[in-house]
Parts: sequence; C-alpha cells; structure tokens
Amino acid sequence: MLYLIYQGNHPEIDYRDGQGLIIHLEADLHAAIEWAKQKGGRWAFTLSNAGSYYFEDRCEVSQLEKINWDAVHADQWSGLDVSPAVKDGKQAEFLMEYNFPWCLVESIGVLSNHVHRKASQIVSSADHRPLIQARSDWYY
Repeated sequence: MLYLIYQGNHPEIDYRDGQGLIIHLEADLHAAIEWAKQKGGRWAFTLSNAGSYYFEDRCEVSQLEKINWDAVHADQWSGLDVSPAVKDGKQAEFLMEYNFPWCLVESIGVLSNHVHRKASQIVSSADHRPLIQARSDWYY
C-alpha cells in the first residue's frame, strides 16, 4: 500500500499527497496478543494481504512459522526475477478486532524531521509517549 501511495497514481486511491506524512506504528506482537487475551479480544495474522480476494489467516502463535519470513524481510518483492509468492508473503498482516490500543504502540517511524516534530507535538500531551524515530529505510 505504501508503494501505491508513493506512486500517487492508483485510480482507486483518492489520497495523492505522497508518503511524507505517513507514519508507522510499531508494537510488540506478543504484548498485543496478551492484551487481546486479557480483554477477550480476537486477533489474527494473515499469510498475505488481508484485503485480497483470498487469504489465509491464523490465530495461534505456534503457527507464526507459516509466515513466509524470507518474503517479509525481502528488500525486493516484485519484478521478473521475483516469485509471486514473495510479493504475497511480503504483505502478511497482524490484525486485531475493532481497534488497537494506543498504549501498546512502542515506537513511531517517520520519514522526515518535519514529521518527527509534528508527531512529537501531538504525542507530547498524551499519557503514553512512544519513541519517535526518523526511519527513512521504511519508505520508498
């Protein structure tokens, strides 16, 4: 999805302001699962893009090995030399039913110092203040 936003030309995406204002929220998987268990919430992870017509999901930590971790860690996931399985596996997702609690967000990744300042201002008045880091390697 970030690549489509970066390109800014997908006919089904109205947003055209690029990736510069996009932030990434990072959380610990096991802490999120534990929180969901304590609250009676449901969670799952997918083996590919949850927005596709067909995907497989799992809700057991023991099945994390089913994720294509090589694809998740790949720097290149499209092109003539790349298997379609890598593109699909790269899009594995963790999902939590209804909402994801702010208190579990451990860090915020941003593209620029400008967005870092804006995020810092917003978070400064919150009870929970995750670490904010410029992470240009998370962007195109």
